[in-house]
Amino acid sequence: QVQVVESGGGLVQPGGSLRLSCAASGSILNIHAMGWYRQAPGKQRELVATITSGGSTNYRDSVKGRFTISRDNAKNTVSLQMNSLEPEDTAVYYCNVVARTVQAYRVGYWGQGTQVTVSS
Repeated sequence: QVQVVESGGGLVQPGGSLRLSCAASGSILNIHAMGWYRQAPGKQRELVATITSGGSTNYRDSVKGRFTISRDNAKNTVSLQMNSLEPEDTAVYYCNVVARTVQAYRVGYWGQGTQVTVSS
């Protein structure tokens, strides 16, 4: 089994910053990719940013230049630094880990989510 735990959400004013962190643990042989997704009320879950084991990153257009994803391969952790936050960034943020385990070559695991609210 693989456990994915997020932390770092909260309430912030527009223009402020937050840093989300995620740690994966369990029967992991290696991690192919890690990423952050978000889901606002009444909307579908959407990709925010991903990072591969080699460090290649991908961002949705609306967060480019404001958000930065990074990972520590040795610790199986990924972080999302969010700057210049906007009310439109309000959502539950989910960490996703695509890992190889003893049972499977490539499986995606989700965390429980952490709320980010941008409001004055």
